[in-house]
Amino acid sequence: MSSQIIPVEPFDYVVFGGNGDLAARKLLPALYHRDRDGQIPDAARIIGASRTPLSDEDYRAFAREALAAHVEPEDLVEPAVARFLDRLFYRHVDARSGEGWAELKSCLDETGTTRIRAFYMAVAPSLFGAFAQKVTEFGLADEKTRVVVEKPVGRDLESAKALNAEIARHFREDQVFRIDHYLGKETVQNLMALRFANALYEPVWNANHIDHVQITVAEEVGLEGRAGYYDTAGALRDMVQNHIVQLMCLVALEPPSDFGDNALRDEKLKILRSLNPITAANVETLTVRGQYKSGASNGHAVKSYLDDLGEPESQTETFVAIKAEINNWRWAGVPFYLRTGKRLSQRMSEIVITFRKPPHNIFAHVAGEVQQNQLVLRLQPDEGMKQYLMIKDPGPGGMRLRQIPLDMTFAQSFKVRNPDAYERLLLDVIRGNQTLFMRRDEVEAAWDWIDPILKAWDEKNQKPQGYTSGTWGPSSSIALIERDGRTWHEPD
Repeated sequence: MSSQIIPVEPFDYVVFGGNGDLAARKLLPALYHRDRDGQIPDAARIIGASRTPLSDEDYRAFAREALAAHVEPEDLVEPAVARFLDRLFYRHVDARSGEGWAELKSCLDETGTTRIRAFYMAVAPSLFGAFAQKVTEFGLADEKTRVVVEKPVGRDLESAKALNAEIARHFREDQVFRIDHYLGKETVQNLMALRFANALYEPVWNANHIDHVQITVAEEVGLEGRAGYYDTAGALRDMVQNHIVQLMCLVALEPPSDFGDNALRDEKLKILRSLNPITAANVETLTVRGQYKSGASNGHAVKSYLDDLGEPESQTETFVAIKAEINNWRWAGVPFYLRTGKRLSQRMSEIVITFRKPPHNIFAHVAGEVQQNQLVLRLQPDEGMKQYLMIKDPGPGGMRLRQIPLDMTFAQSFKVRNPDAYERLLLDVIRGNQTLFMRRDEVEAAWDWIDPILKAWDEKNQKPQGYTSGTWGPSSSIALIERDGRTWHEPD
């Protein structure tokens, strides 16, 4: 089965920070794949822009190196690479001054004002406002312009409101695309299809039938060159406030009226506003902070966080576990266990829906305990879904029960390359489809839940607990779920 390719309108995509790490690792490879698959029209252009002086040819050489490093060799087809590189241009601009902006405007004006212009801010959040101002000041924007904002959108509620207000001075809300790449993953899209395109799950998607939900985003890596940013952020700000909270909303939301952008985001906002607050009164029983120590990863010795950081001390958490509860009719009494961390046992992101046990086990005297049904949605690696069911173990000799998964791994089921999330999101910007992007009030509502946790940690002096690299985090994170009579799902 082949995927359907739907071309988009001609566009100019300007990437501020166009020679940076994000552009090299994600943006340029994603756009190359869409071009190779025929989704980008011939007239479209991609324009890198930053303070570094480069020629068009220099930038194309940078892009060729990026593709060689981050695209699978079998996907690098020279005619496609050459066509893609011909789309690339570069302009030297400075966000703090007027340097280079007239030249960028001249470049954009070459194609007139009828095509879509998208400005991707792959830069530090402190520069979002400056770039937005220059885009409007030099007349680069019009009614069809879109601007893409990378996370983090603020470091707390106050700064998020200030940043959103700054962007709003230059662009309407329907022009602003706050990107969270987790929402572009195939499995996240299939969560919506699973719930709302089938009659099977939605009738049991509630507290009457679901025992609890687990969401895990685990990384094997440490700081990986992000020490300066990470030590000012920590796992709660870096992963929970955006990625994990967004996944929780998609699991928990009520059926929207349609799959339109505002209908879906309205329902996510209701979940955010229904989260029970975590404060100094309950933070020690509902949250765990951790920081990795030295250990082993993939058979290799690795340093502690402090050694990676190069500092003698830091109270920044590299691991967080939270027991969250949603105070509404559908989810009352159903805990959502959230965890994320660096230097964990393996790289893995998954959502696990654990259903309640049957009310009566008729097999207890012959076949023993009946295990709970689970629906496991794997986001990375190897995106796919598994439904764990109890069946009779084949063969004679009486009734023996066994839990097995019904497995649907997308790459195997559809025989197509599994596209990166950025491939979908970058072209959704051109389509003007905001469904998979965060709205201003969503971002602020998420911070409204996160800020009291940060404040409570300070008030209670809840320091990060050490955990050995290559494990699943502090032992207290196991206690967090096991004192409720549950356990963390063991990945296959």
